[in-house]
Amino acid sequence: MACSQFESDLGSKLNTIDMNIQTIYSRQKSAGVDYMQRLINNGSIWKMEGSMGREAMRLLEMGICMLPKKSFTDYYGNRIPSRDELKGCTKGTYANAVRYWSNGWEI
Repeated sequence: MACSQFESDLGSKLNTIDMNIQTIYSRQKSAGVDYMQRLINNGSIWKMEGSMGREAMRLLEMGICMLPKKSFTDYYGNRIPSRDELKGCTKGTYANAVRYWSNGWEI
């Protein structure tokens, strides 16, 4: 489903599947990726070796993980935005995570 179509249906989907942050965290734990979400949430992932950051970016792009409500700075001084600073259901947003976890997720 395209992001724009998903965003227009987001409110009704949330009511139907009762998707919230805690549900996403629970599904992440079941899928074994909760550790990556914790590293993203506390910002430490952006100070680790490159392969860890690239994996985090892959998970954010897919919607498996989402950015936290706080921004961070990576090892090189680049700013990592909070999820609230991003538009629509783009990489790292809550809407992108809802889209992933509500569509029969499989990692």
